[in-house]
Amino acid sequence: MSQKGVFLRSGKVKDIYELDSDHLLFHFSDRVSAFDVILPSTIPKKGEVLCRLSAYWFETLGVPNHMVRIDGPNSMVVERMTMMPVECVVRGYLYGSLYDRMGKGEVSLPGVEKVQAAKLPSPYFDPTTKSETKDEPITESDIVSQGRMSDAELKKVKEYAFSIYGEMSDRAAAAGFLLADLKLEFGRHRKTGEVTLGDSIGPDEFRMWPAAKYSPGRTQESYDKQLVRDWLIAEGYKAKLDSARKAGETLPVPPSLPRDLVDQVSQRYVYVYETLSGRKL
Repeated sequence: MSQKGVFLRSGKVKDIYELDSDHLLFHFSDRVSAFDVILPSTIPKKGEVLCRLSAYWFETLGVPNHMVRIDGPNSMVVERMTMMPVECVVRGYLYGSLYDRMGKGEVSLPGVEKVQAAKLPSPYFDPTTKSETKDEPITESDIVSQGRMSDAELKKVKEYAFSIYGEMSDRAAAAGFLLADLKLEFGRHRKTGEVTLGDSIGPDEFRMWPAAKYSPGRTQESYDKQLVRDWLIAEGYKAKLDSARKAGETLPVPPSLPRDLVDQVSQRYVYVYETLSGRKL
């Protein structure tokens, strides 16, 4: 047992430790993942930004959440919950996988033109499974029928998700950004059973675009992890990854990120934190 508690597991970004039967410690690393693969490169200050921006949202959104306190620059003590195995994505714009799936006819959005980065008429709830290999879209009916959430829990989760997206969008707009989409995770409080916001809320969990440079019909400038995804696509890694997954083959080793890209992503993470929160890192 270390000073952090008993090590439980490492996720794509966080290392999780058990402090006692009711509390965990999240250690936010500088690791970066894309397309559900952990990359060999790290992003300086990324862990600290994820930790502190998550704390800012937990402190100010007014939604029940699992945070107890910050513990050092990049660690957070949280209440232990029973997590719901669903990633709750809210989208305000036609972008990323939603745009791709619409183009393949896998999703229907009545009244929405197929224009990349077009603003949707209203926020769209687009849940996925939660997986260490590859998250997949899931319908609301399957969420309930598979026992991932009850009907009442799903209703409450959607209410919270849309409320959080709206509040974060307003704050992003005041800071000169557009919140394109947002991933949230929820759990059940172990004592009350109450639906509770968990995980983290930072540039790994959302797409943030500078409003002044927004232009539908093209790839948007991003102050989040999208820079990394775009570079991997341009390098051909995403195509190799998709091919290997489809064939059931061993996944290709991801390339190291170039130094200038690492520096740029780090700077943008810090800028987003400081601009949104009004706090210095």
